[in-house]
Amino acid sequence: MLTKRIIPCLDVANGQTVKGVRFVDIRAAGDPVALGAAYAQQGADELVFLDITATIEKRGTFAELVRSIALNVNIPFTVGGGIRSEADVELLLDAGADKITINSAAVRNPGLIDRLASRFGSQCVVLAIDTRFEKGHWSVHIDGGRTPTGIDTAAWAREAAGRGAGEILLTSMNHDGTKNGFALDITRALSESLPIPVIASGGAGTCEHFLEVFTEGKADAALAASVFHFGEIPIPELKHYLAQHHIAVRL
Repeated sequence: MLTKRIIPCLDVANGQTVKGVRFVDIRAAGDPVALGAAYAQQGADELVFLDITATIEKRGTFAELVRSIALNVNIPFTVGGGIRSEADVELLLDAGADKITINSAAVRNPGLIDRLASRFGSQCVVLAIDTRFEKGHWSVHIDGGRTPTGIDTAAWAREAAGRGAGEILLTSMNHDGTKNGFALDITRALSESLPIPVIASGGAGTCEHFLEVFTEGKADAALAASVFHFGEIPIPELKHYLAQHHIAVRL
């Protein structure tokens, strides 16, 4: 049985870890290098770094900060934000990233997924989808959630998998930062229909929420930020809780 993964996320702006609610009301959460090292020591399965303003500011991800974090972690490390080309990916992999995540650039140019998967391998390419439930359906948003596309979330996830994406990082904008639980319906819909793993993101507030997203949501991994950054749920405590409820995790 494959173990379920627990993944802290470092949303970084201006060199500092930050966290908001529904993609707004941003507040500082600490030094990303120190946080990344702490999470690796606490037993996190992977680490995600998202440069949340790179796309809006039309620049690449801060490679030197990525390098500093990579030197202090010994777990798989995924980096995203502002990636638009193979050269951007090569720079980040050279800086120590194990995987990259793309979002807005892939929506604008879906062929980017094919090219990256062909050159670097599907296992390296994570497609991030920021989705919002509006008017009865889930649709894709880009540019850090600022721009609605009208694209159906499930259809886009299927296309991305077909083009070679190795994983889907699914963030519900409705649930992000609320600590009211993950979006179980869209997570389950993607998890049951896609041939690749789905990482659920947005809404973690309690250990029970993680249990729900693994059982009811069928997620392969769960990503969270503020509950880890502010010490509300220690990762070892979360993993022992899940193990006690018969979820396979790495202890």
